[in-house]
Amino acid sequence: KKGIEYFNDLKEGFIYIKEHGYILRLVLLTSVFMICVSPSALLTPLQVIRDFGSEVWRLTAIEITFSVGMMAGGIIIGAWGGFRNVIFTVALAIALYGLGVIGLGLVNNFFVYIGIFGVIGIAMPLFNTPIVVLFQSKVDSAFMGRVFSVFGMASSVLMPLSMLVFGPVSDTVAIDILLIGTGTVI
Repeated sequence: KKGIEYFNDLKEGFIYIKEHGYILRLVLLTSVFMICVSPSALLTPLQVIRDFGSEVWRLTAIEITFSVGMMAGGIIIGAWGGFRNVIFTVALAIALYGLGVIGLGLVNNFFVYIGIFGVIGIAMPLFNTPIVVLFQSKVDSAFMGRVFSVFGMASSVLMPLSMLVFGPVSDTVAIDILLIGTGTVI
């Protein structure tokens, strides 16, 4: 019975999103963003090994730098609060992330590379926080759980599914090129 209720709630969430253009555009924006983020999130360790070397410290450095960047981004968005028009904060984050991903595909100095990873880390909370705020401010409270279920499902599923394409493609196309391409789309 609980499974049936869950799927009914999910269906109602899809219907609500479909009937509310602004929410639909936010879901589509976030979906495209998640698909394009996949190579930078999941293929960069392989890129580091291929382009810079397989020393463990290099892989550790990109993870630590990204994490520190995310913490800094969280502190920045918490202290600053973003632009008055929330969508401007989202646009700033998308621009920072996209330019950063392009940079990951272009640089050949590892220390510049990890610096870019820090900027990308900062961009993530600048994107995620205002997107959640937009959903909370635009969705009728009676449908909030249903819409967030759809949003959460899409966010959780799109990155791994997109790797079904990007993973095999990375065996024939340089990851640098994939990053430049997806960064440009972002």
